[in-house]
Amino acid sequence: MKRVLITGAAGFLGSHLCERFLKEGMYVIGMDNLITGDMRNIEHLMPDPNFEFNHHDVTKFVHVPGELDYIMHFASPASPIDYLKIPIQTLKVGAMGTHNLLGLARVKKARFIIASTSEVYGDPLVHPQTEDYWGHVNPIGPRGCYDEAKRYQEAITMAYHRYHELETRIVRIFNTYGPRMRLNDGRVLPAFIGQALRGEDITVFGDGSQTRSFCYVDDLVEGIYRLLMSDYSLPVNIGNPGEITIGQFAEEIIKLTGTDQKVVYKPLPQDDPKQRQPDITKAREILGWEPKVSREEGLRITYDYFRNLPTERLYEESNHRGFEGFSNTKEA
Repeated sequence: MKRVLITGAAGFLGSHLCERFLKEGMYVIGMDNLITGDMRNIEHLMPDPNFEFNHHDVTKFVHVPGELDYIMHFASPASPIDYLKIPIQTLKVGAMGTHNLLGLARVKKARFIIASTSEVYGDPLVHPQTEDYWGHVNPIGPRGCYDEAKRYQEAITMAYHRYHELETRIVRIFNTYGPRMRLNDGRVLPAFIGQALRGEDITVFGDGSQTRSFCYVDDLVEGIYRLLMSDYSLPVNIGNPGEITIGQFAEEIIKLTGTDQKVVYKPLPQDDPKQRQPDITKAREILGWEPKVSREEGLRITYDYFRNLPTERLYEESNHRGFEGFSNTKEA
């Protein structure tokens, strides 16, 4: 039986990856420090004899007994509300965490894949974004802690690939959505749906003309799986090229939820990207992958998930758990 370590296992994407690799007949070791992850995302997996969970911070030394065939490094705060509150931990998990896990992969002779992001392109001057675009990132801006952590993560992964001949893969993930997102994580889709379910006005930052491209989580997981099993070591964009403005998206959410909210506009945060659309030519050609789930279908599934949550979940504050010494605004 193949064995895979998945970091960030209790997060939105990590929990879906755990499910997928269990279905592929692998033994899955989930790891998470639960700063932004939630055990509720994986509690249904705990009875599975082929799943185990380790509560651990990967910025500390990582030890996993026995053989490992694959290491999937998906641990990181992944939304502005998170990484603006815990910027140092965001940098540490991208730098020290990746270094620790690359070392583990080298010892175990495991194939290694990192979750990079479309944020490596920053506020892009090229549209749509191709993998050979180097990006337009402000390294000292408020979002720099996330963008540069991911860019460093790519750099050290390629260094291990070239110097140690480690088998590595890099997936650049574009906006993804689906069940188990946190309503309070600050990303546009759960924010809009949460506001609609609570009867609040829908908040659009900027004038609503900025664009995003939303990929349903099952499509993303399929792309990640194919990339991991491929023999391609350079970055690959995985996302849905169907582009929509934020203003249009707000109207879609109002129509989906059947609510009668107003759309209110607030200033655009610093360095917020104006455009985001993946060029997925490489994914199509190398992996034979493209998204299958329409935005209409994916939004319906996601909305059904959110509206069936207990009422108290709609009002949960963002709460970063499990990090010693952390108190809302500061961390080591």
